Amino acid sequence: MSDTITQLAEQLQDRLGESLQEMTVTTGEVTIEVSPENLIEVATQLRDTPAFGFEILLDVCGVDYANYGKDEWATEETSGSGFSRGVDAGTAGRLPVVTGDLVVEQPRTVRRFASVMHLLSIKNNQRLRVRVYAPNDDLPVIPSVISVWSSANWYEREAFDLFGILYEGHPDLRRLLTDYGFIGHPFRKDFPLSGNVEVIYDPEKQRVVYQPVSIKPRVLVPKVIRAEKVAEPEPVADDTEVEDTAAEPAN
Repeated sequence: MSDTITQLAEQLQDRLGESLQEMTVTTGEVTIEVSPENLIEVATQLRDTPAFGFEILLDVCGVDYANYGKDEWATEETSGSGFSRGVDAGTAGRLPVVTGDLVVEQPRTVRRFASVMHLLSIKNNQRLRVRVYAPNDDLPVIPSVISVWSSANWYEREAFDLFGILYEGHPDLRRLLTDYGFIGHPFRKDFPLSGNVEVIYDPEKQRVVYQPVSIKPRVLVPKVIRAEKVAEPEPVADDTEVEDTAAEPAN
């Protein structure tokens, strides 16, 4: 860990104190976790405190931690018996009912939805990642940071559109990337790979209409490491050498 990263981590701990729920340093970057109640206060300190000076909000991303750390495929020591060896059907593309909710074991130890902000301080030449978990998985609500960084406007709209995270205090929270008639939030883990509706042109009505999706969900097959070794092919003799040997006269 460099001296700059160490100094930043110490300053964050000293100035924010109990407002920090967690702080980690990975790959040379500091990540802090704060509660929704303290988000605006912490964000204001990160922007206005000279030691921090995070005047630029680079991005706001949503994260869905449903089934986090679980794998539905056995990707090591796998035999060649075929591609039907899923461990657990955990994604919507493999569930019997495509529109069903993602199966999550209870009780859940990891909160499902989080909003992650990436900050940059040009003056101090340092970066910071801030993560806030939504307290309610069924209705994820997180305070908007537009009052601190105006650039959060479209970033928060994108996270709302793709993950369904509601940003309280946002002045114009509506979809940004999907269509007006789109159903669901496509980056959620329980969203079917084939979607819920499709758009077609109806020649009778002479306009574009929505209808239930007609394609079947496709399951992507991961790369696996096979346990058995593939037999190497036997070397084949060169025909030219055989003909030349046969043409030599006998002694």
